[in-house]
Amino acid sequence: MTGLLATKPRFINVPQRAEDALWHELELTPKPGLVDRLNNGSHRDMDHALFVRSIRAIAPWFARFTALGEEHADKPAEVQLRLLRPMGIACEQAMYHATGGVNTHKGGIFALGLLCFAAGRLPVVSADSLCREVSTLCRGLVRRELDNRSLAATAGERQFQQFGLTGARGEAESGFATVRSVLPHWRRDQQHEMLLRLMVVNPDSNLVSRGGMCGLRYVQDYARQLLQEGWDRQALEKMDQALIARNLSPGGSADLLSVAWVLGEC
Repeated sequence: MTGLLATKPRFINVPQRAEDALWHELELTPKPGLVDRLNNGSHRDMDHALFVRSIRAIAPWFARFTALGEEHADKPAEVQLRLLRPMGIACEQAMYHATGGVNTHKGGIFALGLLCFAAGRLPVVSADSLCREVSTLCRGLVRRELDNRSLAATAGERQFQQFGLTGARGEAESGFATVRSVLPHWRRDQQHEMLLRLMVVNPDSNLVSRGGMCGLRYVQDYARQLLQEGWDRQALEKMDQALIARNLSPGGSADLLSVAWVLGEC
């Protein structure tokens, strides 16, 4: 995990970067199949205003994640997730309270919370060091929480058993390998391009939940075609309508776009 970006001093405000990432992801329009300023995408229980309330509820927790990481920086990596989990659950409850029980940002809380927590443990913050630290913190997570389960109770567990997909846990344990694969293309003013690139390579569990592996391949192929042939706003709006018609929402790629924002801005 070397060579992403030059190392910078510790004063990088990762919690602020995390909040900024959520706002930028929400305001990006159009976003095929996703909630934006144009429409609600493939979601009947979510809209732009709900996401605003959600972000306002969870944003204060990012600094708390970082403070917790700094407080326990002397403890070994293998105990860190046990320290972090209760605060992560509390942040999720704040989200659910703000949204009336709708899951707007659970994936974002997991990924961005880990990045903020990792930042608190590090003497020097960079994209590389954050990814390495998250990977270290999550070592063995897939084996413990997916591979060792005999009964599949959650969508993530079922997808692992059926298709070998590791979802958000695997992405974190890899040190956000999917995000790192597209990060060389990072441009602050090219977020649509980043989202399309993430759609191509991300085995998005949201898409599999809604449309099976066929739904995942459909979105990957569609995004790949736009990148190869060129795209504009009209093409994105057409893709949006196609995904809405199929009830497909690449929410996992939206979460990873937020991660890319944090790493790209470090």
